[in-house]
Amino acid sequence: MNKLELISALKNEADISKAEAAKVVQIFFDSMADSMAEADRIEIRGLCSFFVKNYKSYTGRNPKTGEKVTIRPKKLPFFKSGKELKERVDR
Repeated sequence: MNKLELISALKNEADISKAEAAKVVQIFFDSMADSMAEADRIEIRGLCSFFVKNYKSYTGRNPKTGEKVTIRPKKLPFFKSGKELKERVDR
């Protein structure tokens, strides 16, 4: 399912216009992105959680030249499925 399919499903299920459904979906995604940008954890009980992992700086190697390269510290978003979602998928 992509974003347009999600909008369409919300439109049909909630009996609202496509523009209203698109706005709801955009607000939802923007709120999640803003929270993660502030390193907040997002938990949707039974479905999933999203969180940010911090990685320290380390020395890597350029595979083409073999030269040592310093990799900057970084933050990456992660997704973890909830118990109910795992059980539903594994039916």
